[in-house]
Amino acid sequence: MGLVLLTGPAEEPVSVEEAKAHLRVSTAADDALIGSLIAAAREHVEARCRRALVTQVWDLYLDAFPAGEEIELAMPPLRAVESVTFFRDDGTSGVMSSLEYVVDAVGEPGAVVLAKGAGWPSAELRPRNGVRVRFEAGYGGAEDVPRAIRQAVLLIVGALYENREQVIVAQGVNLALLPFGIEALLAPFRVMRWLG
Repeated sequence: MGLVLLTGPAEEPVSVEEAKAHLRVSTAADDALIGSLIAAAREHVEARCRRALVTQVWDLYLDAFPAGEEIELAMPPLRAVESVTFFRDDGTSGVMSSLEYVVDAVGEPGAVVLAKGAGWPSAELRPRNGVRVRFEAGYGGAEDVPRAIRQAVLLIVGALYENREQVIVAQGVNLALLPFGIEALLAPFRVMRWLG
């Protein structure tokens, strides 16, 4: 099983202007740095929560169709399934009709479920990556991302902006985690069941 990002998000969950307001930065001198910190923070949140924030397109590759009636799709929330393609051992490919499956975009993770009376194609598949499910995942635009997640992104950006090294070296510094910090904000959004 492999998961490949085909099209990344068109925007970040927070803008540079929102991050600058959070950081209390009024000049444009660090705009590029702040933009890259936002992207890094989003990637961290997506990896930690195992979900897509702003809409993106993914390909899930499987070596074979499952024995059961569904294919679970990582990176919730699932928005849509674009196609289910299978690659035959002879080098040809086919696409399942959307009438042969139902998309469960409510459950987390989302899934492609066989329609009543339908079955997975019985073609002899190539030995690796014989099935590809192309799907769209994410909350939508930046404004659709839950506020707690957006706030966690801002907290990460703030930490990265203020501490540009891995460790803080100073006399008399007491290190402490925020009691209602990043982990607490992200906990309700974390996908606990992982595929595979």
